[in-house]
Amino acid sequence: MAKINLLPWRAERRAQRQKEFYGMLGVAAAISVLLALFIWFYYNGQIDGQNERNAFLQGEIAKVDAQITEINALDKQKDRLLARKKVIEELQANRSQMVHLFDSLVRTIPDGVVLTSIKQEGNVLTLQGRSQSNARVSTYMRNLEGSGWMTKPDLSVIEAKAAEGQGQSAPISVVGRALPYMFSLKVELANPADPGTAPAADPATAPAAAPAGAATPATSQPPQATTPPQTQGSPAS
Repeated sequence: MAKINLLPWRAERRAQRQKEFYGMLGVAAAISVLLALFIWFYYNGQIDGQNERNAFLQGEIAKVDAQITEINALDKQKDRLLARKKVIEELQANRSQMVHLFDSLVRTIPDGVVLTSIKQEGNVLTLQGRSQSNARVSTYMRNLEGSGWMTKPDLSVIEAKAAEGQGQSAPISVVGRALPYMFSLKVELANPADPGTAPAADPATAPAAAPAGAATPATSQPPQATTPPQTQGSPAS
């Protein structure tokens, strides 16, 4: 005999399926929430870590900036010390230059020439004075060229001019009569100890005393190497 189920099994099956669906939906929602929380914590940790690294880098950058500032200060101090060292080395190298320079000025000045002014600007020496004639100035320039401590003499001015303080109506002084020419010339200082700085003395122009017994021409006078500067000369006869 056939059995017929008259119970509402379709409704029960539908309810069971709905229950399973809601259960799966709740599990999926829970997993989604957990996954979202995991992602949030992960990225939050990454952000915190990056912030810590940024703070560390900022601190290191501040340290490096302080070191750079200190290095710049040390470089400036080094430059100042090197400049002082250079000045000291130059003074050490040229400490005897002025002694030799004035000795050369004394030894190279010929008779009939006196110096009234000496001015130094860097490596250029300006000499002003009075002379008995143009030939005396030429002799003086040759002596300077051959001294070894001064080179490249350049005559700026030479003219017949009364001594300072003498007007046109005032009587001519002894110096004005004996040394009527006023001259101004420039020379470059040289250090014979440095190769190539000063030229070698030319035997034809270097100051030297006349040999014993040699006759001196009346129209020219050889440079006297050991003649000190005179304050007053007399006109050549």
